[in-house]
Amino acid sequence: MEKILFEMQDLGYREFHLKLIPGTDPETVIGVRVPQLRKLAKKLFEGGDCGEFLESLPHRYYDENMLHALIINEMRDYDDAVIHLDRFLPYVDNWAVCDSLKPRPFAGNREKLLGYIDGLLESEHTYMVRFGLLMLMTHYLNEDYGPEILKRAADIRSNEYYVNMMTAWFFASALAAKWEEAVKYIEGNCLDPWVHNKAIQKSIESRRITDEHKEYLKTMRRR
Repeated sequence: MEKILFEMQDLGYREFHLKLIPGTDPETVIGVRVPQLRKLAKKLFEGGDCGEFLESLPHRYYDENMLHALIINEMRDYDDAVIHLDRFLPYVDNWAVCDSLKPRPFAGNREKLLGYIDGLLESEHTYMVRFGLLMLMTHYLNEDYGPEILKRAADIRSNEYYVNMMTAWFFASALAAKWEEAVKYIEGNCLDPWVHNKAIQKSIESRRITDEHKEYLKTMRRR
């Protein structure tokens, strides 16, 4: 697989992308653009040629991890996706790979998925928690689910920047989708102060929040 990826290397993209994933060892980044990786993931999955690659953990390169995530996205069966996620998530060590994970069968299995998310949110692994929050934001901020979804995110307490940033993103999205329910968490100072202020900042920057609501949120910043 390394040979295939190096044949797709774009050194200019590599230098640009390294700036987006601080702390990553440059020697572990090949520099393959995501559309190319997505195309390769689809080809490997549909051809049934990805089994050995998926078993070869941990991978050496960031690009291999990204390809791994995109192959999981192609899976059609919920249980298969979960099995592969359980093997893969312990090796995820950056936000970009984490946030690329969007398994297709999750949308049709929300009731089962919620229990799986609860397990992720209890993890001590930064990117398991972040992925759990991402799935909570992606699949449950709609009219079918009530305040218990917001409480799951509000209860998260972490010293990890990438967990707290996702929690803030979750609440900014919740304020856009479920204002009446979500604003109570801001009014009640229910969030970590940094998360509270970052959620307000992201909401003010959002086009999904009304000007009236933005003005109100500005009065709710914490010091």
